[in-house]
Amino acid sequence: MNKVNHFKVNNYTSISHRLILLFILSSSWLVTINSVHASNEEIAEIQDSVIKIYTTQATPDYFTPWTLLTPRQSTGTGAVIKNNLIMTNAHVVANASYVQAQKHNDPRRYQARVVFISHEADLAMITVEEPGFFDELEALPIGDLPDPLQEVSVYGYPIGGKSLSITKGILSRTEHQRYAHAGAFLLAGQIDAAINPGNSGGPVIVDKKIVGIVMQTNGNGRAENLGYFVPPSVIKHVLTDATDGINDGFPDLGFRTQNLESPSAKAAFGLNKDENGVVVIKVFPDSPAAGILKENDVILSIDDFDIAEDGSIKIGQNVLTDFKYAIDLHNVNEKINITYSRNGKIAKTKLVAEKAKGNYNMVLAENFDSLPQYYVYGGVVFVPLNMNLIKRWGSEWYKSAPINFLSARNEWRTPDKDHYVVALRVLPADVNLGYHDLRNWIVDTVNGEPIGNFTQFANKLKNNTDDDLVFRNSLGYQIVINHEQAIESQDKILSQYRIPSPYSKNLFNDN
Repeated sequence: MNKVNHFKVNNYTSISHRLILLFILSSSWLVTINSVHASNEEIAEIQDSVIKIYTTQATPDYFTPWTLLTPRQSTGTGAVIKNNLIMTNAHVVANASYVQAQKHNDPRRYQARVVFISHEADLAMITVEEPGFFDELEALPIGDLPDPLQEVSVYGYPIGGKSLSITKGILSRTEHQRYAHAGAFLLAGQIDAAINPGNSGGPVIVDKKIVGIVMQTNGNGRAENLGYFVPPSVIKHVLTDATDGINDGFPDLGFRTQNLESPSAKAAFGLNKDENGVVVIKVFPDSPAAGILKENDVILSIDDFDIAEDGSIKIGQNVLTDFKYAIDLHNVNEKINITYSRNGKIAKTKLVAEKAKGNYNMVLAENFDSLPQYYVYGGVVFVPLNMNLIKRWGSEWYKSAPINFLSARNEWRTPDKDHYVVALRVLPADVNLGYHDLRNWIVDTVNGEPIGNFTQFANKLKNNTDDDLVFRNSLGYQIVINHEQAIESQDKILSQYRIPSPYSKNLFNDN
């Protein structure tokens, strides 16, 4: 009897365990179904707010600055935000001659126009003026930066198909990166979701909020499924900047620094072992820091952010980034608190954030949505040295561009010299015999006078009364052009090489 009862009890227990297990599995199945259902509902709510963008771009050819490269068509992605605006990347619509927007599951393409663009942040806002376009589209709010290892979803229209693509990944890193589009050094998020051409401008989503805008992939060929997005702090800064329609960008206080990781260096600049910061190595004239900060001052903190010896600040529980972030948070005309040490004595000051003046080196910043400047004199093509020209050498311009151009990026501007002027190439003619092979030549002086900028240089050529013009570089080499012959041969050279004008129409006020 006991054995039978024992068997029955065990059998009943086994059946009970099976029922409990079945209940658990059923509950889990229901939870999974509900989770999938909720996920599908969330996707359905978001996908209508993700827009495919078609662009025709006509980029100037900086090797022949009076012409355009062959127009190319490309696609990108955008997300609907408030005020009937679509946010995307600046590089999606840069130099665009024609922009169209297409809604999810709608075959029609609607003509769009660019409302605001920040090349620095690689962000742009476009709109569609067709009545009813935005009627059933929900604006996606801007969220906060995800935590490290948090899962995110990337929406976009990558090449290889016409339908919306959704990929998942995690936020693996947040720190300052060099943005590929215009070279700005700003905060960026790194994710391991697959990102391909066409994804550019697509939203990174968490809880139905935009926590980033996809901008670029890892281009070194050594990493797979690594992409970068513009984080919420940069997005919000651009949205605030755009309220008046004028792009002020991110401020620059006008000083440059070096990290202080060496104990000997810290002691030499008067810091004790518990103090950290970065040492000022350059203060630019006519900048917010001019006359206030000095070389060898040590910046200890900016606002409430203490600067570490490697130049980093803490912006989250587990997030460190470059101290520039503390400056990037401000808009133009705001005051920024600086704590610094000078010869071991701590002082505080406030610097007024001013609009950045482009690069402070001898190479002009990359320019978009405008035509290049040039001047053809005696068959020699002269241009200002800028990043557009340097990048004309291709995606690996940092290896293939002329070494003197690349070296100029490490030279500071001075009050008398704003950027370099380049003799880019020679259009062979009788007037320039002996110089036909000359190219990529930086001009230092004209008839012994130093050259400060391209406008000054162009005025010198246009208003010249000397018999000859002697162009000399820093090594002493010269190009000598007879002025009378240059004027007499001008029309023939322009006609022969199909050049519409001896200089760019945006060079002088009378044009």
